[in-house]
Amino acid sequence: MFYYLLTPIMKFNVILIISAVVPAIFLMVRIYRKDKLEKENGRFLWNLVKAGIFSSLIAMISEKILVTLLGKIFDPSSEVYRILLYFLVVGISEEGAKYYLLKKNSWNSSEFDCVFDGVIYAVFVSLGFALWENISYVLNFGLPTAIVRAITAIPGHASFGVFMGVFYSAAKLYEVYGDGMASSRCKVLALLVPILLHGLYDYIATLQVFTENYLFMIFIALLFIAANYVVGKVSKYDRYMA
Repeated sequence: MFYYLLTPIMKFNVILIISAVVPAIFLMVRIYRKDKLEKENGRFLWNLVKAGIFSSLIAMISEKILVTLLGKIFDPSSEVYRILLYFLVVGISEEGAKYYLLKKNSWNSSEFDCVFDGVIYAVFVSLGFALWENISYVLNFGLPTAIVRAITAIPGHASFGVFMGVFYSAAKLYEVYGDGMASSRCKVLALLVPILLHGLYDYIATLQVFTENYLFMIFIALLFIAANYVVGKVSKYDRYMA
């Protein structure tokens, strides 16, 4: 993905860019409307989107370094290499970059005062990442790629953000209540769960056996259903942290 993340800087096609951007914006609007208690500041959310875009550049550098190191240790055609690539290199690089910039830009913000806020923030960062990545892929591979990614990769990143955000909010809530140990555990889960889900998503998506295509469809269907359920629950029972 290293080259593709730089593609928007080198190419420009209005139709393709619009087709790449609309799915991410649609999901941002959808998650924003789920915020029933206190709407978030638009400028603050835009800063989180920009943080997500920047996280893709951090991930690009991290992945390039780690892929080179991994290739020197393991045979790129081996199963061990593939597992480590998707779970260790891609998962940690991408979700780690998102989480770092999410925390940096929102943890100490006065805006972060409701339980559902963490979900919104994590999803906006994730979709900022997905938006830039999607523009890159669509400019390289065209409209068919835009359609496929609109129903797989973009909602996938949003779903990873949902699970990151749930534990991220829980970590903030425990900190407000003075339970540092529980807060630390939730911070770990806010990073670990999206890494595992992202790694599993990429691993299943790249399996070449025909039957695994069905496995991927089942996986993403369950992922999207679970993420949608979590959003509904947290939105419904949202409350102030203090």
